[in-house]
Amino acid sequence: MPSTDNPFAIVEINGPFREPREQVFSYDYSIQRCTWATPHGVRVKVSIPDELEVLKRRLVGMTVGSPGQQLMMSNILSKTIAGWKMQVADGEGMLTERRDMLLEPFIGPLAHLFPKVEALFAADQSAVREEVRRRIGI
Repeated sequence: MPSTDNPFAIVEINGPFREPREQVFSYDYSIQRCTWATPHGVRVKVSIPDELEVLKRRLVGMTVGSPGQQLMMSNILSKTIAGWKMQVADGEGMLTERRDMLLEPFIGPLAHLFPKVEALFAADQSAVREEVRRRIGI
């Protein structure tokens, strides 16, 4: 259940970074709760084949656009997925402790959380599609 009595604020987001030897993009979040003395880091990994490509196909179907447009679409969508994963993790109580943490892709042991990301995708799909259209023309 989310910490509505003590919500976190995102201080900074960096990324995407391509992780070596993994098919993931990662984002580094710096989050702060009013009860914490200092911000803490959360690295969010987005699996390219299991999260990004799955939702990209649902968003636009088969590959469309130039390589540059594809790259920009991947950046927009992977950052959006990372944000949804932060919402899900907060809702699951994974971000309540004062410590830096790594949020792995929602596959394998965390696969039960991916349907929650899919639900956020379904709710925000038209807004994401509009963002892609506005920024890159697809």
